[in-house]
Amino acid sequence: MSSSSPHPPTPQGPGSVFQAPNLPTGFTDTFTSRYVDTDGLRLHAVTGGEGPALLLVCGWPQTWYAWRLLMPALAQDFQVVAVDPRGVGLSDKPLDGYDTGTLASDLVALMAALGHHRFAMVGHDIGMWTGYALAADHPNHLDRLAVAEATVPGLSPSPPLLGSTQSNDRLWHFAFNRLSEVNEQLVKGREHLYFGHQFATKAARKLPDYAVRHYIDTLACDPEALRASFAFYRALDATIAQNQQRRTRQLTLPVLTIAGAQNSGELVGNTMKLAAHDVESLIIDNCGHYPAEETPEDMLAALTTFLAPYRHQDNHDTALR
Repeated sequence: MSSSSPHPPTPQGPGSVFQAPNLPTGFTDTFTSRYVDTDGLRLHAVTGGEGPALLLVCGWPQTWYAWRLLMPALAQDFQVVAVDPRGVGLSDKPLDGYDTGTLASDLVALMAALGHHRFAMVGHDIGMWTGYALAADHPNHLDRLAVAEATVPGLSPSPPLLGSTQSNDRLWHFAFNRLSEVNEQLVKGREHLYFGHQFATKAARKLPDYAVRHYIDTLACDPEALRASFAFYRALDATIAQNQQRRTRQLTLPVLTIAGAQNSGELVGNTMKLAAHDVESLIIDNCGHYPAEETPEDMLAALTTFLAPYRHQDNHDTALR
C-alpha cells in the first residue's frame, strides 16, 4: 500500500472491523480495517478477498458496515474495498469537499493507493451519486457500475416542492439536511429520534436493532460526524451544477440499477437511463431503501451475474498487498 504515512495507526473503536457488532461468522478472518492517506485525507476502508478490485460505497446515514452481509461471498471472487467516504465513520471529516466530484476523486485516489487502477463499483444512496460522478469524471478507472436506491440531483428531474404525501414522506429530509445550522441544533441529542425515523420509515423489512443503533451511535458520538452527515446535502448546489455538465456526455460502461419495490421502484433505472446507454434494472419485491441489509441474497445474486464478465477478465491490476 502506498500512502503519505509509512505507518498509519490501526483503526480502533466500534467503527472498525475489530469492534463492529454482530458480524458474520469468520468475518475478521477475511477482512481487516486500514487507514489510507491520500492527498492529506485519511480514509478508513475494510478490505479482504481475492480477485479483481470491487469498491463498495455506502449511503447516508450509514458506514461500510452496510455491506457486511454481502462481503464474505463477494470476497470469494473479488478484492473487496468497503470504504467510509469523506465525512463518514472513521474517515476524516474536513469542512468541505462533499460535492460528488471531490468524493469521486477521493475514491480514485484511495483505490490507486491500494494498487488498483481499474475497478468495479457498487454504490448505494449517496454512493450512487458518487458512482455516477466517478463513472463520468474518471471513465478510465471504472469497469462496471452497480447503483441502488437513489435518484441523481441535477440528472433526474427534481420532485415538486408540494408533491404527494408519499413523496414528501420519502424526500422531506433533503430540504432539512441542506439547512446551514438549525438542523444540527435540532438533531443534536435527538439523533435516535431523527435517524431512527429514517431507518424505520424507509425499510420494508425492519433492520436489526443492533445495526440501527450502531449507525446512530456513530453519528451521535462526535459533533463532527453529525455536521459531516449534513455536508453532503449542503454541497448539493455544486453537485447539481456538476451533474448538469456530466449529463451532456453519456456513460458507455455497463450499469446495473437495484431498487426496492417499496421505496424507489422504477426511479433508479429511469434515472440511470438518462445517463448511460447500457443499463440493466432490477426491482426487488418486499424491499425498501436498504437492499444490502433487507434482501442481501437478492442483491448478491444480481451483483454476481452482473459482475461475472468483469470477474473473468484477464487484464486486472494486482493490488499491492
